[in-house]
Amino acid sequence: MKRISLLLMVLLVAAGLVQADTGNDQFSLSGTVKNFTTGKVYLQKYRNKMLVTIDSAKVVNGKFTFKTKPELPELYGIALDATVDLLYPFYVFLENSPITVVVDSVDSYKSSTVSGSKLHDVYLQYKNNSKGFKIDEYIRQNPASLASAYVLYRYYSFRLSPDELEKDLELFSPAIHKSQYFQLLRTLPAKLREGGVGQKAPDFEQWDPTGKKYVLHENLGKYLFIDFWAAWCPPCRAEIPAVIKLYEKYHPLGLEVLGVSFDKKKEAWVKAIKDDKMPWHQVSDLKFWDNKVGEIYGIRLIPANVLIDPQGIIVARNLHGEELAKKLEDVFGK
Repeated sequence: MKRISLLLMVLLVAAGLVQADTGNDQFSLSGTVKNFTTGKVYLQKYRNKMLVTIDSAKVVNGKFTFKTKPELPELYGIALDATVDLLYPFYVFLENSPITVVVDSVDSYKSSTVSGSKLHDVYLQYKNNSKGFKIDEYIRQNPASLASAYVLYRYYSFRLSPDELEKDLELFSPAIHKSQYFQLLRTLPAKLREGGVGQKAPDFEQWDPTGKKYVLHENLGKYLFIDFWAAWCPPCRAEIPAVIKLYEKYHPLGLEVLGVSFDKKKEAWVKAIKDDKMPWHQVSDLKFWDNKVGEIYGIRLIPANVLIDPQGIIVARNLHGEELAKKLEDVFGK
């Protein structure tokens, strides 16, 4: 009898916990769309600068409500067109609360607003005051916020030194350590050191548009300029003509160039190579921001580049324009 009573008590407690958890489930996501009365709006989950559509909702008389409860808390994108390569949605931090959004697509979502998300309010502290922003102070003020972890990951990881990154990571509460942003940043300092100036270039293999494998250590012996780019990246494409001129000048003296593309569509990648008349080797695994070479070298922003000497030692990183021209002039003596 005692065992039955004990079991009954456990079941009642468990039921109470379930009820309490259900009672705390306050999430909802709805909103309105300006200048858009009928159609669909899409909810996209964010991961490593990429988005995947996980739900859609009909827009009726300019209003919509999503039915699916997504993983919370996390960053999501809301877009009116699921076919625009998932690059430029309206970003919104979702958490377990009633959230409403006003989506304005006229100015690329810039006038869109969010209410009901404290996480999003923390994010706006950065977005509305990014000039002269001090990331360490921001983290100290919000050590347990997913938004502050995202801001460090998205807007500062490519501009801070390994030592600076590690110091900033120490400011976060353990509550944020399992987030995707902290997990990625945790491994980044080591990759930046391993791929830093003066270090032997980490080896890699990847494939050209014909499927032929390119292996770094099999192609050393000359100066090698690795250009990280993508067909969808306007700043990357804008740099190509200047790199072509430098290639034509220094290739006869021993300069090689290798393009590493962060594309995910082979057709777009191959077309860009042809349209921009790039005469050097090209490789990609077509995994977008999951590109393995980019991961090995800690690339968090493109365009980016690495210059390797004939012995396989990294002599420079992220040289652009006149800085790149001056470095190559120093290397080749003219």
